[in-house]
Amino acid sequence: MDLIKKFKQLIDKAESIIISTHIFPDADGIGSQIALCLALSKLNKKVYCVNEEELLPRYLYLDEEKRVYSFSRFKKKFKGFKPDLFIVVDTYSIDRIGENVRRLAMESKNLLFIDHHPCPPELMSLHCIDTSASATGELAGALIQSLGIPLSKEISLPLYTSILIDTSSFRYPTVSGKTHRLLAKLLDSGIQPSIAYNKIYGTKEVSYLKLLGKILSETKLAEEGTVAWICLYENQLKKYNVDYEDTHGFINHLLILKKIKVACMFKERGENVKISFRSTGDVNVEFLAQALGGGGHKHSAATTRRGLMKEVVPEVITKIKLMLKER
Repeated sequence: MDLIKKFKQLIDKAESIIISTHIFPDADGIGSQIALCLALSKLNKKVYCVNEEELLPRYLYLDEEKRVYSFSRFKKKFKGFKPDLFIVVDTYSIDRIGENVRRLAMESKNLLFIDHHPCPPELMSLHCIDTSASATGELAGALIQSLGIPLSKEISLPLYTSILIDTSSFRYPTVSGKTHRLLAKLLDSGIQPSIAYNKIYGTKEVSYLKLLGKILSETKLAEEGTVAWICLYENQLKKYNVDYEDTHGFINHLLILKKIKVACMFKERGENVKISFRSTGDVNVEFLAQALGGGGHKHSAATTRRGLMKEVVPEVITKIKLMLKER
């Protein structure tokens, strides 16, 4: 059964639906979640978005109708609510949606993952997973259209934002003609690309540029310039008064280096180090991230390691060097 047919059958049978996404959600998860919620509500379904925590302030503009609840707020307002269908977007792992929301999912009659990340074949056959999609937002857009629901401006903005962010402004190899055909329809709804871009990326203070300059000036290189990495410490965020969420794009600046094959960004967060990977050409960093307990895509992946920066960085760089030598 193809994923469109599968999706339609589950939606047709469900009167009540909850849509969730992974913990520490990004714009792809949130945008897909909100767009699906707005669309399915037009079918006279009871649809709610429930995440483990409240939305970060930076994403509130995507939720003008205030559809997204934290678990605690939802339980207070809708005590005893059990959905016919529980949809999880932008992850295929029930363990990644948070302990409280996971319990809510287990009470539903049906569970459906909508995702674009590579996953075991048995999951792909049971859920709506399309690894050729550039973002979960692209897949969500296709599913919404399959139901005959018009892509209104309210639905289009979160979808556009999800694709914009998850493709780093449409620069990844996963961006296809299919992606741009959907983007054209989203723009036809009346959203303005410049406004959508500024809403999610925001305008910055001079301190942001100073931090970016500081981090990039300390770029390290290895393997004759084919490997590059940068490090960001929590005390630097405090010093320059920059939000953690605003630093995710720093790594993409390394991709302009002439010989680059693998780029990394190490970010200190409490007792952990968040590691982001980017690659070019046929270098697959998804396998590297999986080996380190994370995941992602061929050219964009991430993981988190417990430990100090001075311990984690050499460990990971050594693994990257070995990976490149074994190719």
